[in-house]
Amino acid sequence: MTERQGGGGPEINGAFRGTGARAVLQGQLRRRVGRSDLTAVPEVRRALRELLGHWKHQGPVDVAELLTCELVTNALIHTDQGAVVTATVAPTGLRVEVHDFTPVLPDPYVPSADDGTHGRGLLLVQALADAWGVRAHEAGKVVWFELGSGTA
Repeated sequence: MTERQGGGGPEINGAFRGTGARAVLQGQLRRRVGRSDLTAVPEVRRALRELLGHWKHQGPVDVAELLTCELVTNALIHTDQGAVVTATVAPTGLRVEVHDFTPVLPDPYVPSADDGTHGRGLLLVQALADAWGVRAHEAGKVVWFELGSGTA
């Protein structure tokens, strides 16, 4: 398994119980988003906001929403098989993972002035997350970030 990591931090594990496309229980959200379904981005944002509303260490929820939307949008634009979004809250912080089914690992790059708004998603994750990384998975890859209890 290959992993690129943008920072350190403990794994945040949570219990997930539920069925269907969306479940929020015991501090975890899990959502499958369909191929090229950009309407799923605001739906994931709302579900994350709901999950974080129950978190006792609330902070800038907008940062968590922004970074999650960036990762989900990247997965939907740059892959063609959809993705699975998992957000887990624990006393130590928030961890969001976006698992897509394309093995190509992303590389953040510094966009030129001619790129418009393209290419800034991973730079935002890199700048705002306490830790982030990309992990190869047997069926694609997982791009993740963490925000500590003081930041999310």
